[in-house]
Amino acid sequence: MAGAARYGGPHWRRVVAVLANSDARTAYAQIVLGAVPGDAPTELKNQQLNGRRRNRAIENLLGSGLVERTAAGGLVAPEAIFRDLLAQQPRRQAPTGVARFLRLGRIERYPATMAERRELLAWIANDSIRPGEHLTEKQVNERLLGYTEDVVLLRRYLVDFGLLERTPSGSSYGRPQES
Repeated sequence: MAGAARYGGPHWRRVVAVLANSDARTAYAQIVLGAVPGDAPTELKNQQLNGRRRNRAIENLLGSGLVERTAAGGLVAPEAIFRDLLAQQPRRQAPTGVARFLRLGRIERYPATMAERRELLAWIANDSIRPGEHLTEKQVNERLLGYTEDVVLLRRYLVDFGLLERTPSGSSYGRPQES
């Protein structure tokens, strides 16, 4: 079981790689079903493997941990492998900070509390507009489009929270000067 030992047990990449091979899938199906050559269901009879291909497929199945040899020299597909593979996956950590309100970098929802909303908006302002930079409304909208489809609402929030200022002439927007 060289493939399995390398990862310290069955590894999902190895399992998927083996199952990507049609010969290995056919051999695995036959083993799972308890079929022996000539005894397989009709669907599998059409996919019988010659000796060399079958041996290579079985070797790969053994290496991945999908099948094991019995004491009598037969082959079995242990049911625990899939449970073991799932147990290897790390638990997802709950997002923290502004990431709680984003999905793939876009606003999924606005925070209910004003402090958290300000934190999210400040992050967006800092991420999208450099200090001292002056942009037209169209340019601001283009940048905010990366965070939401409703750029008008986001732009209004940024202005309302004092994170974005509109010039008195209304011709451009910029981040306010730090005091």
